This record gives sequence, structure tokens and C-alpha cells, in this order.
Amino acid sequence: METFYMYINGKWVQSTNTNVIDVINPSNGEKIAIIPRGTQEDVDSAVKAAKSAFHKEDWRKVKAFERGEILFAIADKIKAHRDELAELESLDVGKPLSQAYADVDAAVRYFRFYGGAADKLMGDTIPIEDGVLDYVVHEPVGVTAHIIPWNYPLQIISRSVAAALATGNTVVVKSAEDTPMTAMRLTEFFDELRLPAGVFNHVTGYGHEAGAALASHPLINHVTFTGSVNTGISVGEAAMANVVPSTLELGGKSPNIVFADCDVESALEGVIQSIIQNAGQTCSAGSRLLVEESFKQVFVERIVKRFNSLTIGPGIQDKDIGPILNEKQFRHIMRMIELAKEEGDILTGGNPVTVKDYERGFYMHPTVIDGIDRDSRLAQEEIFGPVLTVFTFKDIEEALELANSTDYGLVTGIWTKNINTAHYLASRIDSGQIFINNYGAGGGVQMPFGGYKKSGFGREKGWAALYNYTVMKNVAVKYS
Repeated sequence: METFYMYINGKWVQSTNTNVIDVINPSNGEKIAIIPRGTQEDVDSAVKAAKSAFHKEDWRKVKAFERGEILFAIADKIKAHRDELAELESLDVGKPLSQAYADVDAAVRYFRFYGGAADKLMGDTIPIEDGVLDYVVHEPVGVTAHIIPWNYPLQIISRSVAAALATGNTVVVKSAEDTPMTAMRLTEFFDELRLPAGVFNHVTGYGHEAGAALASHPLINHVTFTGSVNTGISVGEAAMANVVPSTLELGGKSPNIVFADCDVESALEGVIQSIIQNAGQTCSAGSRLLVEESFKQVFVERIVKRFNSLTIGPGIQDKDIGPILNEKQFRHIMRMIELAKEEGDILTGGNPVTVKDYERGFYMHPTVIDGIDRDSRLAQEEIFGPVLTVFTFKDIEEALELANSTDYGLVTGIWTKNINTAHYLASRIDSGQIFINNYGAGGGVQMPFGGYKKSGFGREKGWAALYNYTVMKNVAVKYS
């Protein structure tokens, strides 16, 4: 078991009240670390340190390409500690080890992508009239806040912090109290680089305490948050009270739309992996299967058969499905399963699983639910577990209607060999990302990611994310 500290203004510190939070391994319920229970005072210290660092020449004089070199150095450190970080992520989150390795590799790519972008965010000139030179520059916003969820801590820290630093900001990270281990290791990497004090800060604690204090702090200039809709609304309101922009990624109820003319094996693999990844605890999980009516029986039978063959166990053993994060989340899923028993048919799963020697972990059999109404809570709300709901459609218009029938719009998968069908749906589905005959595209580091409707607003990943952390300034020079 390890004891960790917060990192504020270039120093490792305990919380001002010395209270701590236990970090639990979801695979077996054992305590694996202790972190500080950060307070409003701790957050205030971190934000003030970041604000001071932003205005000091030590950081301002760092050239754009040199910021890129800092990010490349972090990427190299992550790669050099690949095995260690993957094990930490697997132990901390519970996800299968191979998936944890994929997260580590994605983190490397984020830092390299934004390291390469640091000196390539160009401005523009605007023709006005003879004697006027008008130009636009993109300047850093200042202090950026990064409130990290528990399900993909290393990836989500990397994608937002790298973009913020690439553009010259200073940052304050608030890691998830449930899964802080890789965030702590990443913080150590930043400390080893000896950046100017206050450029990178990391606070820990509960969301309703440290997270709320960070989102509402008057010296913050941008807030990035990934999490639930209700918490996202609170974060957005707190930021807006200070007239501060926010980037909110708030989850989804994403469909896979499967037509009878699809490549069956590819579609089968895509649908299954999109819902079992990280035990379904993924904002972009393909939690709704919309399958052409004439093809339903054959395809669903194949899914049920595969679900019944999947292995379940601790993430470190690299089974197909790891544990649910904690008892609270597990009980929520099981309440939704009870609703499914009342409203529809459970084709497979729906039951807890006891794993020998890991009896204190919260495991469950992957579940397929059929026969529910499209307006059911099961069809409309995030379950956040390995639970797939099945619906059918007769034609393309019904498929479109079903795809758009929730308050979310994050990701959609379309499986068909008909290019007309694919592009017609892609142009009309309210979804931030559309995948045709795939789902995820290798992690999508370069692709803008974000949602329609209650899936949030703003875009992370790719080049688009750089604009989250800059403010546009226009300069007009009259000369003679």
C-alpha cells in the first residue's frame, strides 16, 4: 500500500486538514493506497500557484517548440514505464490488463500528438484595406482545470493536459478519488522534468469538495470535465458563474446499427467489444443494439453465445471482463437489471458472479436485454455496465428514428456494405462521432471527440482540442 501526496507549486504536500481517502482495488476490495482529502484551501493554493506561474517569465519565455519537447519527454517517460503504468491502471480501475496497456499506449500518443502541434497552431491575416495590417493570434487562456473521471484516468488526463500545455497554459488536475494511481505516477514524471513551479499541479479529494472548489474558482480560465450529466450541469454552472468556458463530455447511450448485409464477423466483434470494454464502464459504450428485423434472430443468438463464453475475473489476469468499480455502481446496475426483469426479457446474464479468491470484488455476467420499450429507462439512461439492450427496425428510416431517440448523442456505429445507407445515416444521426464498419478506430487520438445533446459540448482529442485552451485575439495596425 502506498501513501500519496498532492503536488502544488512544485512541492509534494498533504491536505490542510490532514484527512485521507482510501483507494480500493475493485478486483478484491483491498486497500491499495491512501490519498489526501483535498480541501477548498488546497485547491485555492494550487490555482493561485498556477496563476502566478502563468504570468511569470520563467514559463512565458518557454518557446512553443520547447513546450513540445516537454510533452515529448513525458511521452518517453510513459513509454519507458509502460508495464508499470498498465499494471497500476488495471489494479486501480479493474480493467483487463490488455485494455490498460492500450490506455498507456494512447497516453503516449496524446503527448506526442500535442507535442508535435505545439509550434504549429498558426494565426491568420485578414485583408481590410490599404494601410491596415490585421492579424489574428491564438493565445493561451491562462489556468485550466481538469476534472478527471475514474474509468480512463491516464487517457483522459493525457488528452486534455497535453493540449493545454502545448498551447502555453498552466494546469490544475483533480484526479478521481477512486482511481488516482496513474495520475500520481504521471505527476511524478512532471516533477522529474523540473518545470517552473506551478505550471503543473495535482490535487486529490472528493468531487463534491475539491472538484467543486476547482470548477468554481474565480481564477480558473477554462474547465474540462468528463462525467455524469447532473455533475456536468453543476460544473458548467459553476464555470459560467465566473464567465468561464467549459468543455463537458457527459456520456452516452450509443447505438450500433446492424443491417442484414453487414460483414457478420466484423459487426459481431465490434458490437461485443464496444459494450464489454472496461466492463461497460465507458461513456462511448455501444449499449444499444439496433438490428434489422429480418436479421435479428441470427445475430442476437451469436451475441448470446459469445457472451456466455466470455471470461470474468480480476483485470490483472486479463480476463475478458473485469469487476465493476465499487458497490455503489454495482447496485445501480443490478437495480436496472431488476427493472429489465419486469419490462422485458433477459436473454443471458443479469446475475452477479463470484470469482474464487476475489469474493470481495463486484463481478457480473454480461447481459443482453430484449423486448423493452424504446422509452424505458433501460433504453434511455446510462447503465454503465456490460448490459446491451436490443431493438429492431424494418427500414432505414426506423433505424434513424431509433438512433436519435435518446437525449444523448456521443458515438454511433453503422454496420452495412451499402455505402448509400451508411452515408445517409451518418448525415442525419445526431452523434459527435460516427463509425462505419468499425467502432473506435484505434483509439481515435487524432479525431475530435464530443457529443450532441446531453452528451455535452466542446471537442476533445485531435487538433480541435487545442482551441479549447486558447483565446483568439485580433490586432489591427494602421501604417502609412
